[in-house]
Amino acid sequence: MSNEIFFVGIDVGTSYVKSVIIDNNKEILSSFVKRTGTSIENSSKIALEEVISRASLPRAAIKHITATGYGKNKVSFADTNKTEISCHAKGAYHYFPKKITVIDIGGQDTKVIKLDEKGKIVRFKMNRKCAAGTGAFIEEIAYQLDLPLKDLNNLAVKSTSNAPLASFCTVFAKTEILTRIKEGEKVEDMIKSAFDSVIRRIIEMTELEGTVILTGGLIAHNSIIGEILKNEIRTDILIPPHPQLTGAIGAALFALENYDIKTN
Repeated sequence: MSNEIFFVGIDVGTSYVKSVIIDNNKEILSSFVKRTGTSIENSSKIALEEVISRASLPRAAIKHITATGYGKNKVSFADTNKTEISCHAKGAYHYFPKKITVIDIGGQDTKVIKLDEKGKIVRFKMNRKCAAGTGAFIEEIAYQLDLPLKDLNNLAVKSTSNAPLASFCTVFAKTEILTRIKEGEKVEDMIKSAFDSVIRRIIEMTELEGTVILTGGLIAHNSIIGEILKNEIRTDILIPPHPQLTGAIGAALFALENYDIKTN
């Protein structure tokens, strides 16, 4: 392994920092995820140190680091940085090299990216500056119901209800939840309603066509999101092997490409 070279992608999201190491064959050696917290610089450094440690590599083996995400410009040790749109597109196309529509549900925003057969970005759209349709919306609902995030999916799959929350606004949605609690609605039905609302907001963003790829932390931990979307748009939904790491994987792939360009 001492003669091999490796590349790091770091995706600094509003909620989590994700880091990935790949080799020159584009295989993942290790990954790490942590809360972004109040210091992007410190969180990014920890993410780098941890992902290198998990791969049992010397720091010198890392030949290029690319950062992405909303905090990419704060990653001082990165050699290059790329936009979130580019990296999520790159990461998704790596696993599904064909014409695709990528839906990335992040902590504070949701992105819909359409790619052609060659992986070129045709167009993209991001949700308005509102928590509705994002992971933060689900976190707020979990807090309101006093439930751990890890329990939501298993509860929601038990629901037989099909009634999304009427309110898109997080504040109004919390009020609606209080009303439903008062009326004695089942917890699983309220959680399912919240997931339904996230999907409804995404569908309203833009037309979803072709093969749809779901990425992000929300789908990584809540498979019901994919099931709801599949039922709504009547098409198969594909999920990459590491949905929460898609942006970091894309960044690592760009790191490899940048190193190749410099050395060839």
